[in-house]
Amino acid sequence: MAHTQEALYSNKIFLNAALPLVKVIANDVPSLKKKFENAHAVIQVSCLDPEAEGGKRGMHFVVNSGEWLVHTCLTEDPHIELEFKSVENLNDFFKGKITPAGIPKIRGIKYAGTLVSFVMVLLKMANLLGATEPPKDEATKELLVKCYFYLLSSGISQLNKMGHPEIKDWTTKSPDRVYAFAVDGYPQVSAFIRIKAGKSRAGRGEYKRAMPFFTLRFNNLDSALGILMSIDDMLEATKAGRLVMDGGPEFGAQIGGFMLEIGALAK
Repeated sequence: MAHTQEALYSNKIFLNAALPLVKVIANDVPSLKKKFENAHAVIQVSCLDPEAEGGKRGMHFVVNSGEWLVHTCLTEDPHIELEFKSVENLNDFFKGKITPAGIPKIRGIKYAGTLVSFVMVLLKMANLLGATEPPKDEATKELLVKCYFYLLSSGISQLNKMGHPEIKDWTTKSPDRVYAFAVDGYPQVSAFIRIKAGKSRAGRGEYKRAMPFFTLRFNNLDSALGILMSIDDMLEATKAGRLVMDGGPEFGAQIGGFMLEIGALAK
């Protein structure tokens, strides 16, 4: 059965935007970081798809003594692999719609310790992104905002590469511009997307080569989470000064629409 375009968009979001957050979480959470200090493994997440080149889609990590490399492509001989039966099974799993039939085939029993640690990171990611209320402690707030910013910037860029109509139209008509996400006093959680004539590139951290064309800027972490978790209203947050749109509200509405699209595809 042919996939819907929405299913393919969601699959791209999970494989190329959400799963790379595993590296962020494994590095930023001390208890998880410690588990990979002596790990040496290639870890792949994939799904079978007869419509894809080679009959499969996926991405993989290379882990060496706590250092992570993210590759948004398949590798031939991973040490550990979570292989889903279909695009839809992978999507449902990461949306939290887990059924016995949707559990992935797991390879890599020889690397059981690293496999268990990897699953723990996946569970932490699911817990963070699936939360309905902001976390209480500052470190987790910071991590969650960072994950959201990275997911949104990468997600928008990935959909552009897939030819998503609205996003592709936006990038095609655009000159060289940078759109950024930021929180006052927390430069380490920043992210951006650079677009020009149909091309896009997502980046982590502050864009320092020039002033971004537009920045969606929050006055603190709680204000950021209010919008990112769909708890707060963007218009009310702007009126109250919790959110500042550096560059014009019309661009904020545009980025806000794309944020909602990413959120819908990941839920």
